[in-house]
Amino acid sequence: MSDSISSSAAEQLTELQRGVVDLHVEADLVKRLGEHRPLRVKAGFDPTRPDLHLGHVVLMNKMRQFQAFGHEVVFIVGDFTAQIGDPSGKSATRTVPTAEDIARGAESYAEQAFRILDPEKTRVVFNSAWLSTMRFDDVIRLAGKYTLARMMERDDFKRRYQEHQSISIHELLYPLVQGYDSVHLECDVELGGTDQLFNLMVGRDLMKEFGKRPQVVMTTPILEGLNARFEDGKIVGDKMSKSLDNYVGVAESPDEQFGKLMSISDPLMWRYYELLSEQPVAEVARLRADCESGSLNPKVAKVRFAAEIVTRFHSAAAAREAEARWEAQFSQGQVPEDMPEHTLPAEEGGVWLPRALAHTGLCKSSSDARRLIEQGAVQVDGQKVSDLKASLAVGGPYVVKAGKRAWARITIR
Repeated sequence: MSDSISSSAAEQLTELQRGVVDLHVEADLVKRLGEHRPLRVKAGFDPTRPDLHLGHVVLMNKMRQFQAFGHEVVFIVGDFTAQIGDPSGKSATRTVPTAEDIARGAESYAEQAFRILDPEKTRVVFNSAWLSTMRFDDVIRLAGKYTLARMMERDDFKRRYQEHQSISIHELLYPLVQGYDSVHLECDVELGGTDQLFNLMVGRDLMKEFGKRPQVVMTTPILEGLNARFEDGKIVGDKMSKSLDNYVGVAESPDEQFGKLMSISDPLMWRYYELLSEQPVAEVARLRADCESGSLNPKVAKVRFAAEIVTRFHSAAAAREAEARWEAQFSQGQVPEDMPEHTLPAEEGGVWLPRALAHTGLCKSSSDARRLIEQGAVQVDGQKVSDLKASLAVGGPYVVKAGKRAWARITIR
């Protein structure tokens, strides 16, 4: 008897709905769960970057939950769709990655997926296997299944059109191509982030057009990046993205994962607990209540969460070691021994500090460096710098710290 039969449809539905934002259509899902067979559950990932991050994990946790009930997960590596570029949420046409970037990302995604999913219940497929074989007349027939009027109902297309922003024809094809994945695979359920709702619903419509049983659509929340902030009672900020450098990669080192998670704000920590932690809901609620009452330092809860994530993707021993190194470096003020070293040419007797921070990669730009100085987050040889006109004189090496984790030794010659 399949594992999917071991829990009643009602029990499965209760668990599968946890943390879900959109569900189309609940009655369809209930009916399929009641058929006592493994469902085929699909989720696609375009390998535009070589690393999965915690934002992906929110969705993949739901995939793993389906697996726990005995259902089959199809992990689609969108090596073909990545050539088009998903326009979801974009205000301009995306730059298409190179074939080398896509190949590197595809290989990385396929390997990293099994850090989260059960390999025995996961089928990894590349959508180039069926999309690259389509002829031009096949594409024309596919395009004939959907109207321009319906496509322009999509929020980002509508906004760009109203603002006289360019919309390329190939962008209009993206939802159709993604939807055809569901047609080809005959999926029961498709999962995606809330920003994917339109694309997922196109897949449902296309399945009807091709005479297939339409898939159930489920969306999960979008995880905000490390620098998100708390305003007017809610979390505000860009979603986690490697291109915005506000991410925690699942393949990053224990020290990187631990340090990044310790850098987030306290309000954001609870959002991460909600979407990523495997601790019982009641335990998280107790932790939060203790922190808000003042009986527990929020740092304790943050350390616990960071250790949970490092343990999940590495080991408990790696988490303990990362915590010890973080405590030694940041709580006890110790300077790391393995910081990078840079030598910069002097300009009129020295180098303007913001420029030095940008040139050495401690900051993204001089303006970013000025912002950190204004916030009191830059130190030179252990002394906080507040003067925006400060320079590093000829000499050194200077031990420079920018923000919470970036260190370097800088020599001026």
